[in-house]
Amino acid sequence: MLVQVEWKGVLKWVRIPMKDDFYDFFQFIQEVAVKFDFPSGAHVNLKDSSGVDVDADVFDELVRGAAVSFKVFTEERCGTEDHSAENEGLEISFCSDEGASSAVESTSSSASSAKSTSSGSTVTLESTKTWKRKLTEGPPDSKVAKDTVYVALHQKPGGEDVFKEYSKTKSLSDQTRRKLVNILVADMVETHGRIPPVNVRVTYALGIVTLFPTLKDLSSPTGYEQFYDPHSGQGYLGYRLKTVQRNMTSDSRNGRNNNKCTRQDGPKSRRETSTSEQLLGDECREAVSMMKHSADQSVVKETMKATFKHRQSMVHDEDKSALVLDHFPRFLDTPGLIDQDFKMIFGEDISRKFIAKWPTFYKPRVITACKDLHPGTHVDDLLSAQEESNDYGWDSDLAALLLLVHLLPPTAKGKKMGKVSASDAADHVIKFVKVGTSMDTFLGRVGSTQPFLLGVGEKKSSIQKFYVILDQKAIPCEAQTAVAAFDELFKAHFVFAVSYDDALFSFYTFIQTTVYGIDVGTARESPRVKEIRVRLQKIEV
Repeated sequence: MLVQVEWKGVLKWVRIPMKDDFYDFFQFIQEVAVKFDFPSGAHVNLKDSSGVDVDADVFDELVRGAAVSFKVFTEERCGTEDHSAENEGLEISFCSDEGASSAVESTSSSASSAKSTSSGSTVTLESTKTWKRKLTEGPPDSKVAKDTVYVALHQKPGGEDVFKEYSKTKSLSDQTRRKLVNILVADMVETHGRIPPVNVRVTYALGIVTLFPTLKDLSSPTGYEQFYDPHSGQGYLGYRLKTVQRNMTSDSRNGRNNNKCTRQDGPKSRRETSTSEQLLGDECREAVSMMKHSADQSVVKETMKATFKHRQSMVHDEDKSALVLDHFPRFLDTPGLIDQDFKMIFGEDISRKFIAKWPTFYKPRVITACKDLHPGTHVDDLLSAQEESNDYGWDSDLAALLLLVHLLPPTAKGKKMGKVSASDAADHVIKFVKVGTSMDTFLGRVGSTQPFLLGVGEKKSSIQKFYVILDQKAIPCEAQTAVAAFDELFKAHFVFAVSYDDALFSFYTFIQTTVYGIDVGTARESPRVKEIRVRLQKIEV
C-alpha cells in the first residue's frame, strides 16, 4: 500500500511494508526515514492528517479502515552524537520524549529503526573497524556481544518479533528461535563472510544469552552451547551456518562432508566403578554356574554382585555382549538385578534421581510445555490423559513421558535412519499387549528396535505387569508402576551397554544428563536438548 506522508511541508508517497499479513509500523517508519533522508539522530513522531498521534498498536487497523495520510515531526536527539570522520561510528539512543514512538538513526547510505523497551536506555557501538577487530581477536566481551546481537535484531526485519515475544514470555517458541538464528547468521555472514571465525560465532552465541538471560543453559559450562559450541562446531548458529554455506557453494553436492562428528554414546562408555570384592577365574565361573540353579534370591543377588566386573567385561565385548542373558539368565526371573548393577556403576544418589525428580518437577513442566505444541491426534490424546481417565489411552505418567518425545523429536541421521515421526518414536519407548497374549509369540515378532518397555494389562491405562524387552527376552520389572518401570528401562541401557535408539537419542540424552545428572558437561547434547532443559527449568507450575 502507498500513502501520502508530509514532512516540513513536503509531500511524498511512501510504501507501507507488510509482515505476517499486518502493516508493519516500525518498517514504515524506516521507509519514511529513508524517503525523506532524515538528519542523523532525529526522533520521529507520526500523526494522522488531523494531528492525532499514531502508535504501533493501532497502525494496522487505522491503515485498513479508510483512506489515510500522515504527517511526521522530528525532534533533536537528547544526547550526543559520536561520528568518526569516516562516518563509521553508529550510536543508537532512546530517550523518554512524549509522543516519540521510535528512534531513527541514519548513516550516509541507509537508515534503520529501533524501538525502546524502556526509556533512558542507550546502546553505543564503537567504530566498525574497532568492533570487527574485537569480534575476531581475544576472548569475547559480553557487552560487545550483547550490543552486536541487539543491533542486528533491530536492523533486520523480524527482529522486533523476537523482543516482543521474549518480553512477554521470557522465552522463545521454536518458530521465533529459528527467526532469531536466521537473522543473526545473516548478519554474521554479511559482516564476516561465508566462513566467520570461531570467535565471531561464539560472540553471537554469548550475545544471545546475555541479551536474553533466561535462555542460558545453567547445566553447560558457558550457557550458550545450545547456540554454538566451539569445541564441536554444533549449535543452532553452527547448523544454520552450514546450511547457508551449502547453499552458497555451487559444488557443495560433490564436496566432502565435514559435518560428521563422533557422538558420545553414554551407555556404551566404559566407566571406572568401585565395587565390593569380586570373584575371578575358576571361582567366578563356578559361582555363575551355581547361581543358575539356586532357588534363594538373596544368594542370587549376592552372587550377581560378586560377578559384576566379569559381567561388565562381557557387555563391553562385542563378541560376547549378545550372550550376557544366556550366561546370566537370573535377570529373567529375579526382579531388581538391573537396579542393583546400575547402583554399582553410578551409586545410590544417581540411581534414585529419576523417581525422585520426574513426578514432582519434570512431569508437570513437560505437560505445560507441550500445550504450546502444534495440535495433533497423538499429542492431544497424551494431554487428555492428564485430565481424565479413558479406556484406550496411556495413564498420565506414561503419557507425560511420551510427551517428552514430542518436545525432543527424532532428527534424521542420514539415509540409514530416514524420517521418523515423534508418534512413531514413542512406539519405540513402550508397547502394549493384552493379558493372555502369548509372550513367546510376541517376542518372536520383536524386531531390532530394543530395548523397550512392554506393558501387559486389560487396557493401556491400567498396566498390570511391565517388562524390559532386550535381545528378544523379557526381563520383569521390580516395581509395577510406569515411572519405576521406565527407570529400569533407562538403566538397562547402561547395565547391558546398549546404545540409545536413534529415534530416541535426544530423548534419552535429556533423561541422562538433565534428570539423572550423568556426564553433565561432557555428554554430546543436541542444541534442542539444551534448549528444552532451559525452557522446562523456567516454567512455573
